[in-house]
Amino acid sequence: MLNFVTTNPGKVREATEYLDDEVVQFDFDYPEIQADDLGAVAAHGARAAYRAADGPVIVDDAGLFIDAFDGFPGPYSSYVEDTVGVEGVWRMTEPEDDHAASFKTVIAYCDGEGFAATPEPVDRDERRGQDLASDERGAATTDEQVAGGEDALPVKLFEGRVPGELVAPRGDGGFGFDPIFEHDGATFAEMSTEAKNAVSHRGRALAKFAEWYAER
Repeated sequence: MLNFVTTNPGKVREATEYLDDEVVQFDFDYPEIQADDLGAVAAHGARAAYRAADGPVIVDDAGLFIDAFDGFPGPYSSYVEDTVGVEGVWRMTEPEDDHAASFKTVIAYCDGEGFAATPEPVDRDERRGQDLASDERGAATTDEQVAGGEDALPVKLFEGRVPGELVAPRGDGGFGFDPIFEHDGATFAEMSTEAKNAVSHRGRALAKFAEWYAER
């Protein structure tokens, strides 16, 4: 059985669409580090959750990346939503010429065992400060590179991304930055749950993970 570390049952329901009945909710308040990389945050949480669950776990971390702000707020999206607010982020973005943005999710998997770096990167707790792209180029991901101490459990990372642009708030559904994120003519807050899940960043990450996990 696979433990999805989340307090949101909606995430678990979405995951079951890709993983059938193999996934269950695991409510665990893992320590969340401050980092500029979603992968590092999710990997740290997955290690802590694996030790608590004593079994295979997945942890996800997501963020809104605004091109005009060099990817900010990214991993700090939750903090920015709480402090600046959704409409505040739109007011900051509106004067910019470039409204392009993307939602990204990284799913981190840990089961206490090792695995190869391809086709997805592996975090061995030795790359704090590096971005996920550096792992995709092969840095610090081979099975021979296991530095970081004997307690540094390897974690497999799967990224999902959906492109879009920021617009004035529209729609009553969704959550977070959904009302200002438009994809293919509609904001996430205007989409039904089914339509959003079909294109969501989390769904794309889950699809990658499910394909790999089926062969695990």
